[in-house]
Amino acid sequence: MTSIVFMGTPEFAVPVLKGLLENEYDVKAVVTQPDRPVGRKHRLTASPVKKLAVENEIEVLQPEKISGSAEMQRVIDMAPDLIVTAAYGQFLPTKLLNSAKIAAVNVHGSLLPKYRGGAPVQYSLMNGDSKTGVTLIYMVKKMDAGEMLGQAELPIELNDDTGSLFEKLSYLGRDLLLDKLPALIAGELISTPQDETQVVFSPTIKPEEEHLMLSMTAQEIDWKIRALRPTPGAFFDNFAGKRTKLWNVDPLDEKTEQAAGTVVEVTKHILKVAAADGTVYQINELQPAGKQKLAITDYLNGMNQALEKGQVIISDDK
Repeated sequence: MTSIVFMGTPEFAVPVLKGLLENEYDVKAVVTQPDRPVGRKHRLTASPVKKLAVENEIEVLQPEKISGSAEMQRVIDMAPDLIVTAAYGQFLPTKLLNSAKIAAVNVHGSLLPKYRGGAPVQYSLMNGDSKTGVTLIYMVKKMDAGEMLGQAELPIELNDDTGSLFEKLSYLGRDLLLDKLPALIAGELISTPQDETQVVFSPTIKPEEEHLMLSMTAQEIDWKIRALRPTPGAFFDNFAGKRTKLWNVDPLDEKTEQAAGTVVEVTKHILKVAAADGTVYQINELQPAGKQKLAITDYLNGMNQALEKGQVIISDDK
């Protein structure tokens, strides 16, 4: 039986691990990030991968930093046939990668060489891509740069966000891995180098990148909102005087001469706002600072008809 050490952390990695277990691969240990504080009460919470490992009575290793740790040495001593990673969240030292008798491979959530890095799904949405996918690669010291063992594509639907794509890609990644593993183990799988001239990076989203800007078109606003949904969300700093997250909008097939940030149409149930280049979007759900998420009808009702057509509702002033 092929022995595996699995390394992963978020929900994306759960179907991949579950697929290995259901196909009776010998998962000797799971390496995942340490328990983290979650929610307002900051309760220490295990990663989704740890929860699955505990349910299946698999040894769990949780180093704060894998490099040079006792946990890394534990994996090296196991000398597994394979190391399989899926969104683990840390760089792996070459010494650790070389401890796998057959190979160390990674299930990556993009069509490499686009996008390398920690936020491939978010960038595919922010850039308005029509498709995404998963790539199985050999792991090397350079980030997401290993030779490719297989790819699978997935169309991006109009209502997809990072949450829905993560779920779809996790199952696509599971199926790709399980399809390629027998040939990999048998030494029959041919790898393909990545085209370095086509590399695009997708670094982890920083807080300052969560801003929505008046310089963005309606379509770009929609792309960014969906890229940052379900978390952390995208916001305007000054929307009717408050920092406000927009959770759901529709870019419309209409034009306006109004300046970006101006109310184009407002009724009891509809709020249309001008964006850059004369584009218009309709807001469906939003969240003013300190409030719960509100459907637009509830928000407008709370405004007591304070908004008018032609009123500047969004400004760049902080």
